[in-house]
This record gives sequence, C-alpha cells and structure tokens, in this order.
Amino acid sequence: FSSSLVRLGCRRAGVGSRLVQRMEEWFEEEQADYAYMATENTNTASLGLFTGKFGYTMFRAPTVLVHPVHAHAKPVDPQVDLVEVPVDFATALYRHAFETAEFFPKDIDSVLSNRLTLGTFVAVQKSGASWVPGAVPSRLPDSYAMASVWNCSEVFQLEVKGASPVVRAFAKATRLADRLMPCLRIPSVPDVFQPFGVHVVYGLHVEGKEGAKLMSELWWHVYNLAREGGALAIAAEVGPWDPAAKGIPHWQCFSCAEDVWCIKALNDEDAPDWICASPTSTMAPLFVDPRDF
Repeated sequence: FSSSLVRLGCRRAGVGSRLVQRMEEWFEEEQADYAYMATENTNTASLGLFTGKFGYTMFRAPTVLVHPVHAHAKPVDPQVDLVEVPVDFATALYRHAFETAEFFPKDIDSVLSNRLTLGTFVAVQKSGASWVPGAVPSRLPDSYAMASVWNCSEVFQLEVKGASPVVRAFAKATRLADRLMPCLRIPSVPDVFQPFGVHVVYGLHVEGKEGAKLMSELWWHVYNLAREGGALAIAAEVGPWDPAAKGIPHWQCFSCAEDVWCIKALNDEDAPDWICASPTSTMAPLFVDPRDF
C-alpha cells in the first residue's frame, strides 16, 4: 500500500476498510503472495486498522534519514575518488553485496537502467592511480561505499504546510544569508513551504573500516547533484543495524527515527519466520526499492 489517504470528512465511515479490502482483492487477482504497507510509528490509526482489523504483522522498522539542500555546495574530500559505474557493473555489485538482503528486486538491472535513476556511484580512497571498475568482487578495494540516486521529482513533489509566519520568515532569512555569503556555509532551510522535489538515495552499502567515512563523502556528492538538479532534499531509508547509516549526515527534524512496515500473507500457508520476527531483531541487510516511494 502506498500513499493511501481518506479525506478528513469521510473518516470513521468504513471508507478505509473498504479500500484495504478492495486492494487486497486486487493483489490476489494479480497472484501476489503478500501485501505490505509502510507508515510512521506515530500513525496509530493506520497501524490499528492494518494490524488490528486486517491481521497485518509489524515486521521491520527502518529509519528515514533526510538532509535539506542548502544554497551552497558541499565540499568533497579530494582524497576520495567518486566514480559513476555503468549499469552492468552496478548490477553485478548489487547482486554480490545484497545477495542475502530482504526485498532485493530480481530485476535490479531494470531499476538501475530506469530513466529516474540518475546514476550509481562508488566512493573509494585514492591510492595512486584512480580506481577503475573491473570484475566483481575481485576488483573491489577493502573499503568502499556505494549508492544509487532516484529522481522522485519527476513523479511527485512534497510540500510542508501549517508553518507559522515566524518559521517561514526565519527560513527565508537563512536562505538569503546563505546566498549572500556562501563561503560561511550557513545551514539554510530551503523553501519547503511550496511544492519541491526530492532525490532518494537507495542501495546504500559500505565495506571496510573506512566505509562510513566514504559514505559521508558519497552523500555530499549526491547532495551536490541534487542541488544542481533543483531538488530541495535528499533522503534514504535504511535498516536499524545498517552500518551505512553511520555515514549519512541528516537533520533530525526532517527525518523519521522509526518507520514501520507491516506485512500479511495472502494465501493459507503459514507465515515464514522472517515475517514473525521482531521489527528490530533481524541483522539482515535491507534493500529499499525506490519504486515504492
């Protein structure tokens, strides 16, 4: 389930329940084995509907990390090589890195070649000659970070509503100061009070003792791409134990500490163990398909 909403005046009239029932019927018609939904852990009404009335199980609790895009660019460590890799190499690398991941798409090559994917990037420490992609995994350095970028701006836009005039004025003042004095790198608040685009970073993976640091540099590279492309925020969704999360700069006020995924088996077979596990008990890597956004 994605982007389901019942208008305020129509709530508590059974509209949501009928919508869920019809969606599940359609899933079964399409021969789906499972249905799942995602929401914030504070959305008690939605969680109550799915887990209480329709028998869904809370099974994963990823974290959504968001960083706004300021007026100024971010510097990237010159000792780090940032390489955009071709789709075939990225496909092989993802299959190697996420072979045990939950929800890893079998058609990862289609995701990476989709026009909304702006590229797959690998960050490595400079050491003599620049790193060149080769065979996977033999050509990988001991430490590296990788991620792909999905341009959600062409699909939907977001808007923050309900902010007071004082908050809006403060945000505008920070943007003005940032534009006038970019050398100060003021953490300005972008104009999120009108429709704006977002770039989603997916397929985040790190290896080695320098992996988190390399992810930080890769994140700033993606930030600069978003700035050039007109997006006002970059976001990533990672598992609770994902080591890549340690290298992702983000603003707490824009992020969601705990998203909640709920799932339900649509056939009569017993649910597998991975569904019944506690949302934070699994150490398995989590691949978030950007097409779900």
